[in-house]
Amino acid sequence: MSADPPVTARMVRFDRFGGDDVLHVSRLGVSAPDALQVSVAVAAAGVNPVDVRIRSGRYPGVGEDRLPYTLGRDVAGVVVECGAQAEKFSVGDAVFGMVDMHGGGYAERVVVDQHALTTTPAGVDAVRAGSIPTAGLTAWQGLFRYGRVTAGSTVLIQGGTGGVGHFAIQFAKAAGARVITTTSTPHVAFARELGADVVIDYETQDLSGVTGVDVVLDLVGGAARAASWAVLVPGGVLVTTRDAPSQEEARAHGVRALRFTVEADGAELAEIARLVAAGTVTPHISATHPLEQAAAALTDIESGHTVGKVVLEVDPGSTDSGSTELGS
Repeated sequence: MSADPPVTARMVRFDRFGGDDVLHVSRLGVSAPDALQVSVAVAAAGVNPVDVRIRSGRYPGVGEDRLPYTLGRDVAGVVVECGAQAEKFSVGDAVFGMVDMHGGGYAERVVVDQHALTTTPAGVDAVRAGSIPTAGLTAWQGLFRYGRVTAGSTVLIQGGTGGVGHFAIQFAKAAGARVITTTSTPHVAFARELGADVVIDYETQDLSGVTGVDVVLDLVGGAARAASWAVLVPGGVLVTTRDAPSQEEARAHGVRALRFTVEADGAELAEIARLVAAGTVTPHISATHPLEQAAAALTDIESGHTVGKVVLEVDPGSTDSGSTELGS
């Protein structure tokens, strides 16, 4: 009796660092899940600024030794196979979550650690679910794991209308915090719609008059960070996803400062999922593209003018058997 032919799937990959021209779509064999992993048929994959950095060779965690590389950290889809000890989900469950730094989300099929996933709530479509993991977890961990935001806190979110920022405004408001945010002129109205109590148009305004801030979530760095120190209360904290903040500056202002990198966490994603299912938090999707137009999706991100999230939609019907390599 002959063995079943291997399952293959399309994946967006690159063999060398560079611009959009290095991307190609290949059909490759799909790995089986390890003991605590599940295999997910992807319906949507979120696009993040880190994907641009990885593709261009500017992300320290992905060097030439990782090439060829399949892009993508965020996925939403359906479980199609479970590892021998993966008991959190069953085949057929709708899930979403965050792939590790080995990547692989821009694909029709991906293997993910079960702890990095959570169940997609009824009524939340794959595109919205796929937009959440990296940006949502970055906002959540920055505010609550590291910033320790609680009801009554005053939070300044530097860069409040991008992928991370638009979640951060909504999370902080849901927690009962007072939210101040900065954004550009075209996005002031959007920041207000998200619930920010004070919106500062950095093209025409500065932080003059802003005081009493307990937590700064710095998503911008540079001059925005430099202006943030003075608004913090003694004992406050500046949390950033950018370059490491100056500890000398922090001591001079009597505050704490730290940089963090987002971690996959299915339990925290489950908390976010509950807020989305309840309508308390709404992922904003600025654009969607089919998988084969991943280059266009990355161009959207590189423009620096997107609000909310960009997502790839994946046609689940083209996963197949065989091992043909396709380039495009």
